[in-house]
Amino acid sequence: MDIAGILETSTTITVVGMSARPDRASHEVGMYLSRYYTVIPVNPNYAEIDGMTCYPDLESVPVPVDVVDVFQRSENIKPFVEPAVRIGARCFWMQLGISNEAAASRLEEAGIFVVQDRCTKIEHMRLS
Repeated sequence: MDIAGILETSTTITVVGMSARPDRASHEVGMYLSRYYTVIPVNPNYAEIDGMTCYPDLESVPVPVDVVDVFQRSENIKPFVEPAVRIGARCFWMQLGISNEAAASRLEEAGIFVVQDRCTKIEHMRLS
């Protein structure tokens, strides 16, 4: 699998750390992706973001998830790794400026495709 393959075959993306504030990158990317995919915000601080039900954590999401798109600092990635494995995500995507080799190793060991330090919006636009 590669980035193009993931973006072409995915239907559901969780945006972990999505903000309700339009000036935040997580909001901008989530709203862009919602034009092409079912986007599910994951953030314990909100019940809803722009009409989309927001869940407090990955394991609360009631539908299968293809991509876990993470907007968290590199040092805060670890708590999302095992939940991503448990929900059966196909891809764990760390946004621009975010990377964590230990997390990537564990995810790849579990058969999950990992993207680090790349923006889903930029990649989708580039491939469209």
